[in-house]
Amino acid sequence: MKHKKQTSNVPSVFSKRRVNLLYVPAVLLFLVFTIYPLINGFALSFTDWNGYSAGYNNVGAKNYLRLFTDEIFLSALVNTLIYGFGSTLIQQILGLSLALALDRKFRGRTVMRAIVYLPVLISPVVMGTMYYLLFAYNYGGLNDIMIAFGLDRVAWLSNPHLAIVIIVLVNSIQFVGISMVIYLAGLQSIPQMYLEAAAVDGAVGWTRFRSITMPLLQPAFATSIVLNLIGGLKLFDVIQVLTGGGPGYSTHSISTLISKTYFDSQTAGYASAMGIVLFITIAAFTFVLNSWFNNHQVEGA
Repeated sequence: MKHKKQTSNVPSVFSKRRVNLLYVPAVLLFLVFTIYPLINGFALSFTDWNGYSAGYNNVGAKNYLRLFTDEIFLSALVNTLIYGFGSTLIQQILGLSLALALDRKFRGRTVMRAIVYLPVLISPVVMGTMYYLLFAYNYGGLNDIMIAFGLDRVAWLSNPHLAIVIIVLVNSIQFVGISMVIYLAGLQSIPQMYLEAAAVDGAVGWTRFRSITMPLLQPAFATSIVLNLIGGLKLFDVIQVLTGGGPGYSTHSISTLISKTYFDSQTAGYASAMGIVLFITIAAFTFVLNSWFNNHQVEGA
């Protein structure tokens, strides 16, 4: 009588353990370069450390209380919200419009997609430098064109309101390609049967877009909005290159103000408190947006 060979589940157990072990390097890197600096920064935010000396004193919540009366910080907070939400709004409008245009079949659409996405691959420092050469008061490309037409120069980057608008536009133009790619993926994942059924029912153009396309693009909206908002709220490079936070402190974001506070004022403890507030702000908006999109999830999206 032949006996069936018993199979052991030992190899499968070990294979699962091997797969789990692959997470260890990523977890260690996350702990070392993300969690530890966050915890250390939170601890330093309760001190008067100057960023250089070996010793420092515990000052309790003094740094956080100071934030509420610091006009420079409050101005940077408002600017940060403008950069975050302004860039996000523009990127959604342009990104979705470009995705709808480039989702159609025509010759050269692959090249057009690459051109739109190309600025994403450029360093923000390089992008900021390019636009600085365009908006500079002396020998700036835009002012040279205006002079050629008999118009006066404009101090584009010396006017706080104009400078903030320019920063938002530059950041939006550079990273609109990310939104375009996300929306393209969302459009191409919509089942054709829904669109065909809508066409049979007579829904075309804006009606079909509002009733079919928009609801089914909800996952793409969630991904694009959250990513763009996080990038806008922690904006640093473009501001540093274009205006350096000036004139005065009028165009600083919290990120650039942290750098200036740490290195110029040598108040690392206060800068750490700013960093923690920025982290909480980004985390709060991300949580609220994700919760809202999850609660309004469209069936089939």
